[in-house]
Amino acid sequence: MDKALLEAGYRLYRGQQIDVYFNTALCQHAGKCVRGSAALFDLKRKPWIMPDEVDAATVTRIIDTCPSGALQYRQNKESE
Repeated sequence: MDKALLEAGYRLYRGQQIDVYFNTALCQHAGKCVRGSAALFDLKRKPWIMPDEVDAATVTRIIDTCPSGALQYRQNKESE
C-alpha cells in the first residue's frame, strides 16, 4: 500500500499481483482506461476497477496511457 498516494487523494483498488490507485480529482475523462480494458475498468460495476480481471502487464500498459496521472499502480511485493 502506498500511503503517499492515499494521502494525495487516491483510492486503492487492491489486486493479487498489482494494486491500482485512482484519483477522481485528477481525472480528465480521456477514456483511455475503459477503452483499454472493459474487464479491468467497468463503469457499470462496483467496484469499477478490478485489477485481478486481467494480468499485471495489461494493468501497467493501460495505466501508462493515462494522460492525467489519475491512475497509478504498484506491484505487490508478495507477487515479485
